[in-house]
Amino acid sequence: MDPEIQKMREVVLVYLDRSGGLQKFVHDCKKYNDSKQSYAVYRFIISINPSDIAELDATLGNYILHNPLQAAQIFQSVCFVAIKTLSLIEQLQTEAQISILLKPTHLPPLPSYVLSLSAYPFNYTSQRFYMSEGIVIAMGTVTKYTQGARFLCTEETCPFSEGRFRCIRVHRPGATESATVRTDFVCSLCSSPLQEDMKFRVLGDKQIVEMIDAKILNALKGYSIDKSHFRTQAFTLFLRDELANKMTIGNHYRIIGIPACVQNGLQMSACIEVNSVQLYKPNGPSFVSDNFKNLLSLTSSSCWRFTAVLANIFASQVVPPGTYNTLKLAILLSLVQTCEKDSADYLDLLIMTSDMLVIDRLLNYSLCLLPRGIRHPPSSDIFPSVSKDKHGTGSASIQACSAVLAKGGICYIGDLSSYKKDKLELLQSVLESRTTTVFIPGKKYGEEADQQVTVSVQTNFWSLVDVDSSSKKHIQKENFLIGQMDMSLIPVNLVDGFGLLIYNEFPSCRLSSPVVHHTLKKAINPKAMLYKVSQQFRTQDYEEFILFARNLHVELSSEAESLIQGYYLASRRVRRDSIHGSTLSASALKILISLAKAHAKLSLRQRVLEEDAVIAVLLFESSLTLKHGTSALCVPPNPVFPFDLSDENALQQRDIYLMQCHHQLLKFIAAYSPGIHTNTNEE
Repeated sequence: MDPEIQKMREVVLVYLDRSGGLQKFVHDCKKYNDSKQSYAVYRFIISINPSDIAELDATLGNYILHNPLQAAQIFQSVCFVAIKTLSLIEQLQTEAQISILLKPTHLPPLPSYVLSLSAYPFNYTSQRFYMSEGIVIAMGTVTKYTQGARFLCTEETCPFSEGRFRCIRVHRPGATESATVRTDFVCSLCSSPLQEDMKFRVLGDKQIVEMIDAKILNALKGYSIDKSHFRTQAFTLFLRDELANKMTIGNHYRIIGIPACVQNGLQMSACIEVNSVQLYKPNGPSFVSDNFKNLLSLTSSSCWRFTAVLANIFASQVVPPGTYNTLKLAILLSLVQTCEKDSADYLDLLIMTSDMLVIDRLLNYSLCLLPRGIRHPPSSDIFPSVSKDKHGTGSASIQACSAVLAKGGICYIGDLSSYKKDKLELLQSVLESRTTTVFIPGKKYGEEADQQVTVSVQTNFWSLVDVDSSSKKHIQKENFLIGQMDMSLIPVNLVDGFGLLIYNEFPSCRLSSPVVHHTLKKAINPKAMLYKVSQQFRTQDYEEFILFARNLHVELSSEAESLIQGYYLASRRVRRDSIHGSTLSASALKILISLAKAHAKLSLRQRVLEEDAVIAVLLFESSLTLKHGTSALCVPPNPVFPFDLSDENALQQRDIYLMQCHHQLLKFIAAYSPGIHTNTNEE
């Protein structure tokens, strides 16, 4: 025996003893022994820490990292000796029956161990461990594969025709089913055909997953600062046994695996046999720029000023400062209410406008502030669809879509009036439940029964409607209430599904001139910085600000909670009719809380104050007025920004106006919801 191999075997035994792996191995053997059933293959998973192994023996550490299949054979021989010496599995006959799967806890943080899905050339020939990361864009259903099988020689006089486990076929990374089980194997002793002993076949679970480099998200944004060009394509992953169903479509993962090349008919495709899976959650920035800190300090005298200035100067690369302030504030609130938690507070926007071009540019620009801002292409599906797996298995594969790829971000679906009735009904269902169900017919995809797979949709939706086109397509009603808009183009329940409805009128004659000048100057010189605030508050600064603000954990104060609940109950009593009851949607209270939390986050606070609740109520009441007409609260058409914010005096006037709104809101609650206790102290 090679002395180097013998030395590595000794090191393996020492490592297993020190790391606790030997104790786990004995426990796994006990399960097999207690079953009293003979298997063709006994499978064991051994966790390996490459750093600890390298400290014990550098040669073995290098062997595991760069020759994992051969290293597994060393572990196999050590485990076989241990089983026989300690009589751990009585049924075990030969060393070939042991299948060892080495799982490294990590890989060295060096470029040579990273496999980029968009880099060229792609090294799939060296069967060693690599680390890679990407986003899951397709998932197949779980099917079966052969872990191992026993074969017997068909020649009766041959010793290999006896019922011993001498001819064993075991799955290896990247191997197809035909490499493990087929009919043309021959005996190594007499060259006679081998025949599988079917009762000893060992089956395992297999799932095929498509993953793609996260860079692809930059190509799906409506607007991007990064103009670099790159090529990338989806990559096939094989998840086996305990890793099946460990991935979720749309999530970002880091994996460790062994690349391989798989033949499917006449085509060859590269893939990765996954060894371990880890959910990847990038850490957001732990700070905001100094300019934002200075602005926060300058506006600290009022809880409303910072967000007002923030909205006023936002997106100055696309629209002039001071225009579309209500819409820009709503966009910022929606941006900071994005995360991947199941119990997230969502804030969807539906914008009614007659200026589609400028608003579309503004929304496209805003998408780039998040890692997962997706502009939905009209030619594809918004929600997951099912297709046949392209790897020849015939099973179903669930394909990701815009809404799933925008997980924890924004999905901008464009003009709502361009979608057909069935798509709008599906969108309404998703807005209500934040899930969608994919139906998989069993007969079509080789399954015995039909399946229904529920996919979580964790994203905010943005959409807009062209007021001019809707008025041309539909005859407007005459019995409108004061402040109510014609919403006949969109189903009422769908409109209620969106958190905020915003009517963005084309800027008045006084404001249209800056918009026109801005558009013309940008057309002549797209890279020009037209305003000083564009240099002080860059797009990158806003990106860092949004990522920092959305990760803040905010709590609702009792004062803010009382104000929101009081307004909600009062509105339910005021906004009702004898036929349909209350016109408030079931999600109204949740939307109000989401708005208040978003305003607190945007103000870089971790506690929701009454002032945040006032902004939430004004925005929501304005949205209700557009849907159902004005109420006893009677807010003006533009309640949050009643006039231009040209100087500090304008900010002072706005504070006084908002205090009056706060007092008016308290009187409204006292009149229509007297059971709710609110703070009525006048400032």
